[in-house]
Amino acid sequence: MPLLLCIDTATEYAGTCISKDGIVIAKRENKDPKNHGAFLQPAIQSLCIETNIALADIDAVAVTAGPGSYTGLRVGMASAKGICYTLQKPLITVNTLSIIAHAANKDISLQETNYLIYPMIDARRMEVFMSVYTPDLAELQAPQALVLSSDYLATLNPSTSILFCGNGAAKIPIIPTDLTYIIHTALHSIEDMLLLSEQAFQKNHFADLAYTEPMYAKAFHDTRKKTTT
Repeated sequence: MPLLLCIDTATEYAGTCISKDGIVIAKRENKDPKNHGAFLQPAIQSLCIETNIALADIDAVAVTAGPGSYTGLRVGMASAKGICYTLQKPLITVNTLSIIAHAANKDISLQETNYLIYPMIDARRMEVFMSVYTPDLAELQAPQALVLSSDYLATLNPSTSILFCGNGAAKIPIIPTDLTYIIHTALHSIEDMLLLSEQAFQKNHFADLAYTEPMYAKAFHDTRKKTTT
């Protein structure tokens, strides 16, 4: 099993850990989305001190690549790529929605075998970033930005049980629907990233450092007031 540094700053939750043989040796977490940038680098340094493991000794860096917060994704990706460039380590990118799907699926046991998992990240108002997975985490629909509505829910198969998860799933109960579903809105943690990161490492699924960018799922709109000159 690899020695990994995992970084997740994609949502309101941020976490980083060093893991060995599928077990977290040490971790740091932050739940203030406005503070992810200030949190990450000191957290990584603290992990190295606690574990007495130098970054040069890790086998790879894994980072959430999106979708998620524009600023959070840039913070995590820049840090991960900087470490990999400096130390010549491979980079693993993990879809944020797959982590949320994995976290919810292990927490909730459904009797059905043909249910679908809809991980959702809140993107303000009734919009979410979402995708669709099978119980074994096979992706059926690529990540997209979507406005939740009765019309959208009406397109889903009413005979299939659905697990809506992630903080965006909290919007589902306010939409009238006849669907059979379960809601799981608990936050995922950095531990939920380990399995997917290690699977990618074992398969040599490494990202291209020169061209890898965060997956934003939609264009970024700068809402800051423009100044005139």
